[in-house]
Amino acid sequence: MSVIAPPLSPSPTLPSSLPTLLRAAGGHPLYGTAATRHIETQALATNPQPRLMQRAGLALAQLGQALAPHAHQVWVACGPGNNGGDGLQAAAALQAAGYTTCAHWLGTPEHCSPDTHAAWQAALHAGVQLLELDTAPPQLGPQDLAIDALLGIGAGTLRCHDHSDSPLSQLLQALYQSTAPVLCADLPSGLDADTGCYLPGLGFERPPHSPRHTLSLLTLKPGLFTGQGRDAAGSIWWAPLGISLDLLHQQRACAVLGGPLPRRARPHNSHKGLFGDVSVIGGEGLARRGMGMGGAAVLAATAALHQGAGRVMLTLLDDGACKLLPAQPELMLRRLDALRWDQGVVVCGCGGGQAVAAALPQVLEQAHRLVLDADALNAIAADPHLQRLLASRAHIGLQTILTPHPLEAARLLDLHTEDVQSNRLEAAHALAQQTYSTVVLKGSGSIIHSPHQLPCINTSGNALLATGGTGDVLAGMVGAAWATGLPAHTAAQWAVWQHGHLADTWPVHLPLTASALARSA
Repeated sequence: MSVIAPPLSPSPTLPSSLPTLLRAAGGHPLYGTAATRHIETQALATNPQPRLMQRAGLALAQLGQALAPHAHQVWVACGPGNNGGDGLQAAAALQAAGYTTCAHWLGTPEHCSPDTHAAWQAALHAGVQLLELDTAPPQLGPQDLAIDALLGIGAGTLRCHDHSDSPLSQLLQALYQSTAPVLCADLPSGLDADTGCYLPGLGFERPPHSPRHTLSLLTLKPGLFTGQGRDAAGSIWWAPLGISLDLLHQQRACAVLGGPLPRRARPHNSHKGLFGDVSVIGGEGLARRGMGMGGAAVLAATAALHQGAGRVMLTLLDDGACKLLPAQPELMLRRLDALRWDQGVVVCGCGGGQAVAAALPQVLEQAHRLVLDADALNAIAADPHLQRLLASRAHIGLQTILTPHPLEAARLLDLHTEDVQSNRLEAAHALAQQTYSTVVLKGSGSIIHSPHQLPCINTSGNALLATGGTGDVLAGMVGAAWATGLPAHTAAQWAVWQHGHLADTWPVHLPLTASALARSA
């Protein structure tokens, strides 16, 4: 499935290690820039031949042929560093395989690494046409191929420079506007490998014009899977370049891709008490401010019910909200003072408005397992006393999962939303440490982070989830997974992946609404 055309015939000195297409059911370790450079240094010392650049170039060429087997032209944009050397090696291999290949190279033979110099010589020997920098890129069609080998993980060294009128900027613009598929070598140029954000002056506000593919070389990087990285990278492939897993695992991964967990089969000899209780607290009614939000609590409760909780209790925050309750007799209405705090999981905040603040002291002090969402998080962010209660829960044996979107996370951290989005992994880590809780930082590439555990970046989901109420559905799903016996971190990971997977497999002819999502098993 990963290769749709016969691969290039490798040279006798190069191992054939075909790139692998990543799927959502990953579980792959991710490595930041510092760890990747350390692994690269170790690999060069322990396994020097053939050189990593030769292996990377062949992997790019193999994937390029698979993506565009009938290309009339291949254009490679090469930067001055080792990423550009990877591109030159790929250009040489594609030219040797019979493709008409040309390249722009921002480097010079006098100012490049020995490996890149060898790649330049290989491109010349193969007959690759090296274009002058003031020569426009060729006109490519949809069947052709462009390769982005401008920056890779070296983009960080350009952080403080203005490239608005530089050859680099012009080549980036040409790649962005290309009608041909674009294959990115290691990273989309300008993307930060650690954060998934474009570096200043090197990104674009909208997704590129043509299909994108990214071949992550040696290691997988967190920035490909969160923030702007998901749109920039497109389909993500991985080539470990023949480096053994033993060497890779010597470095601690900074994140692990989320994936599905097997759902346990229910024994015939069972009853509802075996599958946990979920109590949903939320739903401010019209009486308080004329802003009824009972539907949010109903969505969370419905999702918990349909995702396997044995019993679901619903506590609405004023009687007026009950008028919005649909005919769903499976949901058991409860007053706040009638809940059993030591049983099951409490989900608090969905549609809670201002009314939830009065309930939070009791909830924070007594709920043994607590999922906090939406207005509960906003109320805590605005009240130092509630913040202290939240932080003290872990010290008395109470467990908590937070499910903020970026704005809610920013309020809890006393930051701006832009600060959270500029480094989502760091923001999730800070919030987990500050609250001693498992944190689900929602967004493109949702992050699950718990104290003393590796964070997970979820790979499922799409823009269909950008509609009102889907976050309430997720809170109910987290509560259900936790109630059925999974540990907090695992329950959050499973629910987030399943939530996104439902959107990924949603029938194309049906609109995705939160109520329909809540009822999807």
